[in-house]
Amino acid sequence: MFLPLTDADFRTRGWEQADFICVTGDAYVDHPSFGIAIVSRLLESLGFKVAMIAQPVKDADFLRFGAPRYGWWVTGGNIDSMVAHYTAAKRRRSDDAYTPGGKAGRRPDRATIVYCNRIRTLFPDAQIVIGGLEASMRRFAHYDYWSDTVLPSILLDSNADLLIFGMGEHQTAHIARELAQGVPAGSIRCRGVCYLANQLGLPTDAVSVASYAKVRENKLSYAKAAYTEITEQDAVRGRKIIQKHGDDLYLVQTEPALPLTTEELDAVFALPFERMYHPSYEAQGGVAAIQEVEFSIMHNRGCFGSCNFCSIAFHQGSTVTCRSPESILREAESFVQNPRFKGIISDVGGPSANFRHPSCKKQLSKGSCPDRKCLAPTPCPALQVDHSEYLDLLRRLRQIKGVRRVFVRSGLRYDYMMLEKDDRFMRELLAYHVSGQLKVAPEHCSPNVLDCMGKPHIGVYEKFAERFYRITKEVGKEQYLVPYMISSHPGSTLKDAINLALFLKKHRMRPEQVQDFYPTPGTISTCMFHTGLDPYTLKPVYVPTSQEDKWLQRSLLQYFKPENRRAVLAALKKAGREDLIGNGPNCLIPPDRNHTARPATPAAEADRRQRNGKKIKKNQPPPRGRRGRGR
Repeated sequence: MFLPLTDADFRTRGWEQADFICVTGDAYVDHPSFGIAIVSRLLESLGFKVAMIAQPVKDADFLRFGAPRYGWWVTGGNIDSMVAHYTAAKRRRSDDAYTPGGKAGRRPDRATIVYCNRIRTLFPDAQIVIGGLEASMRRFAHYDYWSDTVLPSILLDSNADLLIFGMGEHQTAHIARELAQGVPAGSIRCRGVCYLANQLGLPTDAVSVASYAKVRENKLSYAKAAYTEITEQDAVRGRKIIQKHGDDLYLVQTEPALPLTTEELDAVFALPFERMYHPSYEAQGGVAAIQEVEFSIMHNRGCFGSCNFCSIAFHQGSTVTCRSPESILREAESFVQNPRFKGIISDVGGPSANFRHPSCKKQLSKGSCPDRKCLAPTPCPALQVDHSEYLDLLRRLRQIKGVRRVFVRSGLRYDYMMLEKDDRFMRELLAYHVSGQLKVAPEHCSPNVLDCMGKPHIGVYEKFAERFYRITKEVGKEQYLVPYMISSHPGSTLKDAINLALFLKKHRMRPEQVQDFYPTPGTISTCMFHTGLDPYTLKPVYVPTSQEDKWLQRSLLQYFKPENRRAVLAALKKAGREDLIGNGPNCLIPPDRNHTARPATPAAEADRRQRNGKKIKKNQPPPRGRRGRGR
């Protein structure tokens, strides 16, 4: 049974008043991949009456259930509302997978702020708690790409009383009980929250970062603050953080919440989710976001990969915690009883699908290392590599009666796989759990760019690709790698973009889509984008910020498209690489009538003649890579 979303739902329950009302920028989808679904079901499990308001537009939407007895829980949705609305080029998106019928524009820009201020106007005495990705990643003063300025903590602009950051089960339970006892939200203290205080109310065991006023005006101060904020996000060694936001107004972040234990995570996924959108959306065409996750299984949380452009480490933490095999199998067995299930488990994944353990034994007692990453640029010697439990889990899932196929489609860390001593896991993965294409994320090929990304160097991917195609052939499959690539990431010069184009050509990869770097709030890469500094070293970083730079770099990754010829030609001339204009094997584009290409070397000319003498079969698949979607 869904939680009340409509007046009819509320009347059916026979309630006079809700204890808590949850407001979300997404449609109401009761599935554990939606954060607000977990929060609402957890509150329900604690004995509270919970009602839902999804994508409110007018005052009547907020007034539907009246004032809750204890408080409001507000989130912008599963993703930042600005990312949901705008492309990396700041163009308005034409659709929204989290809205009924895919209709764009249902939620406002900066949804968390808008919702909270409307609630505060309508219910001046409301107790308002905010959370989710939008609130979590904007908890400190942060660079906002869309306004091109540094904004204060979202806690100030929203007029909320308390902010939950990270995964919020522990905080939700504690806060709900305190609110029910009459404790004001702004006075509640626990791990994993942010609150506002004056100087007299500041903790003494905290580290301070530069004030909002200072990080707004000084990029070096911003970079130093970002470094502290990211390195203190460890549940074991992380400290409280203070950031001044006014004359006598301070943002305080408490220590990060402890990760859920396996037993606690199992209990979360055992909550009575409907695993579907609310039936009132059916007439509007449903909610597309459910399609990829309805019959998928999330088996872990956290990621010690810590890519600089990714929000996971800052939001979920770097400690991997996993559900038990028994919990996962029960979820899969429940699929078989669902009439919508066709026998396909679409994904057994998570932030990093093949992580089933913390990075090392030390991480559990001393926390993650503040001065190095576990996997990049080279793997830490203490890193524990073990796929045996994950492999056994996949085998047991395949054996469930009524399950025809089990796929792994998200988050596989190929660099982690390459650390295995044998091919056992990869062989079984390719034999049973890949549906024609395996998506992985090398992201770039230039060492300096990969260092800025926090990714391993490209040689690891090349060895993986060789291994992938060898094993694919051995298991009798025709499967291809789909590598995700990012253009215009901080550190990427025009020379680096040209090198990436040459890499793609060498490996016969033709990405159908290319993702420009998107400076989302709170990440290390976004700090680089804004400041031009690497916060780990404070060394300058080249940042392609102009529309021309981005256009040229993006076009180079799709050099083979006729519509990109003008941009590729301009890029090659600008970089002094006209040697890549011609008919030689290493050239990116052929010459036009008005262009005289540099003479090819004798060896190149001989190779060109040999290639031209061979006919290539139409639609012949490339031996390495596949024309696929980039990220």
